[in-house]
Amino acid sequence: MCAAPTAARITPTLFADRVSRIGTEEAFALGALIARVEASGERVIRCNLGQPDFPLPRHIAEAVKRSLDRGQTTYCDPQGIPELRAAVARSVSERHGLDVDPARVVVYPGGRPPIGFAHMAYSEADEEVIYPSPGYPLFESFVPYFRCVPVPVVLREDQGFGLTRTELEPLLSERTGLIFLNFPSNPTGGVATREQLQELSELLIEKTGPDVRVYSDESYEAITFDGDRHVSIASIPGMESRTIIASGVSKTYAWTGGRVGWAVYPTVEEAQVHRRLAINYFASIPPYNQWGAVEALESPLSPPAIQEMVDAFQRRRDLVVPALNRIDGVRCQNPKGAFYAFPNIEGVVERLGAQQAFDELPQGVRDRTSPATLFQLFLLYRYQVATMDRRSFSTLGSEGQHYLRLSIANSDDELVEAVRRIGVAAHDADGFQAFVASGERLTL
Repeated sequence: MCAAPTAARITPTLFADRVSRIGTEEAFALGALIARVEASGERVIRCNLGQPDFPLPRHIAEAVKRSLDRGQTTYCDPQGIPELRAAVARSVSERHGLDVDPARVVVYPGGRPPIGFAHMAYSEADEEVIYPSPGYPLFESFVPYFRCVPVPVVLREDQGFGLTRTELEPLLSERTGLIFLNFPSNPTGGVATREQLQELSELLIEKTGPDVRVYSDESYEAITFDGDRHVSIASIPGMESRTIIASGVSKTYAWTGGRVGWAVYPTVEEAQVHRRLAINYFASIPPYNQWGAVEALESPLSPPAIQEMVDAFQRRRDLVVPALNRIDGVRCQNPKGAFYAFPNIEGVVERLGAQQAFDELPQGVRDRTSPATLFQLFLLYRYQVATMDRRSFSTLGSEGQHYLRLSIANSDDELVEAVRRIGVAAHDADGFQAFVASGERLTL
């Protein structure tokens, strides 16, 4: 197995080696480049961050205010306030036909900590960690940090970026320590059917031991289109005892700044281990935001607020995807969930000479960029559209793949203009070659 790429070594006598082994999420790194462009007087259309452009629903905000007024600003249970753990348990149980004990729930400051804690708790050094590529970048970035072996499942466009037994089975071995799944998917928008999950579950039960954990990232669980509904692999018989169900408030309730996430563990004993990790890393998260999350999960005002947002995302998808497909050299599948478009720009790369431009770069630069990255940066610097490149969603497995991710969490008018600019840029070979030769930054 090949090793995951690592961060550049900086001041080796100062930092421990592990610092150089952890990756990051480039969607945030792009912010400094956007600021640089806007400092020159240009306004950038932001299609990069995975952040709903809707306000926090008023009833949730009011619940947070009431909690502040009640003085709920102190330390609280590191596992999460009992009321929120009970609300999560009820929600997960009702949604997926399970019977979740609130003692199996741990509350976190967002959806990121349980990813790192899963690596820490379930995978020994030299064990293999399986994750989707393209996929959420933190699945990959922790692997070298804990000295594990990265095993990307390369999702194929001609299979609708789905994960099937055919792709997964050859990667399973007695060294498998942890498996990450993500439906609805970031960045592809893929939504797994119950039949697909049934097939994967049969494989996992057949080929892995009962202590191999599946981390099911379900952050986009409420955002599905065309009448599809999210199904958790934990709801398939035999899988609840093997699956960590992770979600939170960021996407479903347009509350990225609230930093409230949670994970449901297969056993109370596992939840207690993660409670100890929580104590060591952050003690507890603000109780006032947890009370806001209780309101979000239990208020009858939440479903219509969610539906309004989902309807807008579906309308925007139906606006953006056909427009992308009208650009010569671009093809884009229709996502079934989340709020991203993931167009293949292979034809644009060929027309602009981006592959040749990439091949002619110094090795040290090629290691940190790709032909799609060059086009992404060309779009940003010359056409003021911020997108994300393919290699930002798992570097391993991205070789030779030419995709962009566009967040459709933006206004209709902004999205129409962004796609128009992409279409112009896709035919601007002279401008692209001048950009590459200009000395502008060619890596994220």
